[in-house]
Amino acid sequence: MSIKSDSRHLYLQVIDRLKQDIDKGIYKEREKLPSEFDLAKQLGVSRATLREALRILEEENVIIRRHGVGTFVNTKPLFTSGIEQLNSITNMITQAGMQPGTIFLSSETQCPSEEDTRLFSCSADEEILVVERVRTANGEPVVHCLDKMLAKHIPDSISWEKESIFENLEEKTGRRITYAVSEIEPIGYHEKVSPILDCSPETALLVLKQMHYTEQDEPLLLSVNYFRADKFSFHVLRKRIN
Repeated sequence: MSIKSDSRHLYLQVIDRLKQDIDKGIYKEREKLPSEFDLAKQLGVSRATLREALRILEEENVIIRRHGVGTFVNTKPLFTSGIEQLNSITNMITQAGMQPGTIFLSSETQCPSEEDTRLFSCSADEEILVVERVRTANGEPVVHCLDKMLAKHIPDSISWEKESIFENLEEKTGRRITYAVSEIEPIGYHEKVSPILDCSPETALLVLKQMHYTEQDEPLLLSVNYFRADKFSFHVLRKRIN
C-alpha cells in the first residue's frame, strides 16, 4: 500500500492516493480514517507528509477533522455547477433530481449602505428592499439567501414564495438578469446561518456574493448566498491565453 516515489512531492502523491481510495469505496462517506500513525505507516510516508496532505484535503472538503475524535471522509456534494455559469439555485436542485422549495423568512426596506449606493449606483435617500429566504432540497435546508434590490423597481404584488428569484423578477418587473459579477469565499461555522441550515460545527459554508445585471448593464439584484459546503461544489473553467 505504500506510496511509490515519482517526480512530485510526496504529499501530492498521498492526496491522490487517498482520493482514489475514497472513490473506490475503500474509505466510505462518514467513515473514520485510520490514525495518523497507522495511515502514514500504510502509505510509507512520514507523519509530517501525511499531515500536510490531510490539511489540503480538509481545505478541499474531502475530509473532516474532529479534534480529539479523528478524521472522517466527508459526504460528496449533491449539487455542482460551474462558477462561470449563471445558474439559479432552483435549477441546480432540479438538475440533481430533487424538489426545490422555499422558506420565506422576512422582507423589509432599509436605507442603503455605502456599498449599496456604490453597487446600485443609487442615492443615499433611495430605499433598498432586503429579502431573506432559505432554499430547500426535498425539504432539507441547503442555502440561506439574502437578496437586495432597489425598492422602486419592485411592485407590492410580488410574492417571495416563488422558487426562482430570476423568474420572479423578470415576470414582475420586466427586467431580465443576463450576467453577474461574483465572489466566492469558504467560511467555517456562522453563528446565525449555520443553525438555520442545520449545520454541525464542522460543516463549512461557501459564501457566493453576486451583483446581477440586466442586458442594459443595469444593476438589479445583489445576492449573498450561504451554501452548505457538504451539499454544493463550484468549479471554474480556465483557458490558456498564450
